[in-house]
Amino acid sequence: MSALLGLECHLCHARFPPEALYVCDKCLGPLEPFYDYASIRVTREDIERRPKNLWRYRELLPIAGEPRTGFDSGFTPLVRATRLAERLGVRELYIKDDSVNHPTLSYKDRVVSIAATRAVELGFKVFACASTGNLANSVSSHAARLGLECVVFIPDNLEAGKLLGSAIYRPTILAISGNYDDVNRLCSQVADRYGWGFANINLRAYYAEGAKTMGFEIVEQYGWRYPQHVVSPVAGGTLLPRILRGFRELKEVGLVEGELPRIHAAQAAGCAPVVTAIQKGDDYPEPVKPDTIAKSIAIGNPADGYQAVRAVRSTGGSGAAVPDEQILEAIQLLAETEGIFTEPAGGTTLGGAIDLIARGVIPRDESIVVCITGNGYKTAEAVSGRVGAPVRLGRAFKEFEAWWASRASAAAPTT
Repeated sequence: MSALLGLECHLCHARFPPEALYVCDKCLGPLEPFYDYASIRVTREDIERRPKNLWRYRELLPIAGEPRTGFDSGFTPLVRATRLAERLGVRELYIKDDSVNHPTLSYKDRVVSIAATRAVELGFKVFACASTGNLANSVSSHAARLGLECVVFIPDNLEAGKLLGSAIYRPTILAISGNYDDVNRLCSQVADRYGWGFANINLRAYYAEGAKTMGFEIVEQYGWRYPQHVVSPVAGGTLLPRILRGFRELKEVGLVEGELPRIHAAQAAGCAPVVTAIQKGDDYPEPVKPDTIAKSIAIGNPADGYQAVRAVRSTGGSGAAVPDEQILEAIQLLAETEGIFTEPAGGTTLGGAIDLIARGVIPRDESIVVCITGNGYKTAEAVSGRVGAPVRLGRAFKEFEAWWASRASAAAPTT
């Protein structure tokens, strides 16, 4: 049975039925699902016996019936990053690695699994989104699995890998002249006029709840405990506050005890409205014009920016704005120490963690989880100029021997 009761305004707490609503008609605040927590009867053992996907936390997710997709999404690795920790001089570091999420290699497969299921429940025939790439990939894939007509709206300058990652599923792709914020405004008008189900607009209240599952998994994989620090990227503001909501809900239903982690926000310096608001003491981020290599998180006017700022502050967390060069350095560092290739959004998050550690905001002797949300193979061109060319040899063994001898000679110490 579903514990979902309806939608509630994050600001004025007005309540609404669980329909395709995304803004409060009283104060224009964002809506989020609310649940009958007292009715939820689930134990750690119940969850651990279930399939290793995001639906293992079914009681705390906003659908009315049975899941329709996402049966292999979620439950991504929590990697103990010992070599990276040694390089950074910290005691206990983990990577929550959604770069291997199924089926489209980003955390968006979590949120889309929920939104697509809810779209079917609410009777939508067209499933759509506004996207900087990863969401378009995921919406296209899950729509194909469900047999839904799919339309994705993207800025017209996306990386080739992300464009291909949507096109292969045969959606209708509309490349709009402008940045993500321009695309999102257009999609809001389309949703109102044509009644399509947009994952991150009129289905956003449900979509966003999928992000909680990253928080649920961190706690379960960490031994049903809270780490002391979590560093999350911020784009539209969906992920960070829902990780915290997930942490709180597990405590609400009696599955975990202890002090909540401090949650820290990471953004690219070229698009950092949330981090700027945190540092200035503002409640609402001021919109900015994005200018960064981290295109997947380049959202200048984040829909859930207020919630992200509030979530960070409520836990005593902080924020870091990472320049593009440091983003690229962090991508390389993660790859060469832990064998994980992330896109610039992940480089931003790790770069933010490095900055917070260096400034003493995150103590070196406390447990840290860094959330990596997308795969580097989608944005390979971002780092293609930073890697060496292959050594080219003929097929003869003596040619290899000559190269190996010259390499050994060059590496020998001189007297």
